[in-house]
Amino acid sequence: MSAICVKNGTYRNRPVRNQEFVLVSGFQTGAKGNYVTVKNNGTFPNCPDTIRISVDNISDIEYTNGMTKDNTVHFEKSVLVAETDEDAMNRIRERFDILTEMTKATVSGDIRAMIVSGPPGVGKSFGVETEIEKACLFDKLAGKRLRAEVVKGSATPIGLFQTLYKYSDENCVIVFDDCDSILLDDVALNLLKGALDSGKKRTISWLSESSALRREGIPDRFEFKGSVIFITNLKFDQMKSQKLRDHLDALQSRCHYLDLTLDSQRDKLLRIKQIAKDGVLFQDYEFDEAVQDDIIDFMLTNKDRLRELSLRMALKIADLRKMSVLNWKRLAETTCMKSA
Repeated sequence: MSAICVKNGTYRNRPVRNQEFVLVSGFQTGAKGNYVTVKNNGTFPNCPDTIRISVDNISDIEYTNGMTKDNTVHFEKSVLVAETDEDAMNRIRERFDILTEMTKATVSGDIRAMIVSGPPGVGKSFGVETEIEKACLFDKLAGKRLRAEVVKGSATPIGLFQTLYKYSDENCVIVFDDCDSILLDDVALNLLKGALDSGKKRTISWLSESSALRREGIPDRFEFKGSVIFITNLKFDQMKSQKLRDHLDALQSRCHYLDLTLDSQRDKLLRIKQIAKDGVLFQDYEFDEAVQDDIIDFMLTNKDRLRELSLRMALKIADLRKMSVLNWKRLAETTCMKSA
């Protein structure tokens, strides 16, 4: 019988460290992140016999060989199944390919709502905005009102209601990018729930008196037929506030939820390397391959000191390399790194 050692994980918010289990199902990715399915080894009393343990990535587990005798599992020496860089980049690429495919489906109206979660600076907004620009191209050429909009930053409840009304037609798309303040306001959150609802008819209502709505001729009740993409840096399953988690669970149940699962430093660095390898990251700098490799190697060497691991950071360092061929590393140490 196969067995597994979980080096670092959680079950129902309880830590799991270096514990061995009988394996039911191997490493998988679901709506709430990565997990493995195992037999409860007695560590979690009054819990199901089969449980899912959440892990950040595949390096948090070790597969082992096990034999059962008299209901006892005898573990042999653990053999680490390591994910190669190539495998990891393929996994990451697949996630972003899915993001592009889902965005196209949202633009076409086949999918009405999607939430995209991932760390800042990994390019999750870029792919979405590229598809939105394509969708609006014919509108621009024809001089028509654009059928899609990307909303960035803070949004008030009344502003959210107005935006939903403006793009309420069935061929319209709204992208909320880095608008996490919506999730922290009960009124705005309820409006978003209404827009993301999976029911056949989505009715959005504003039950308070508003001179702003009257001035613009916006009714206090309308049917929303458009599509919504909500891009966030938050991981919904890791929020500490139970009240907020309940709201976020309600949002997840209403629409598609895509977690890009770029949670480790290694994954972020491989994503940067991947975009550079594709010729996209440094395309405006006219760097040869050796210079690009120098920048990536510099980030790898200093990953624990850089203020963040992101595509934006790679471009900041590229700016310094273009500015000073001889002194760019010293400049980067001064401007891009945390104090020692």
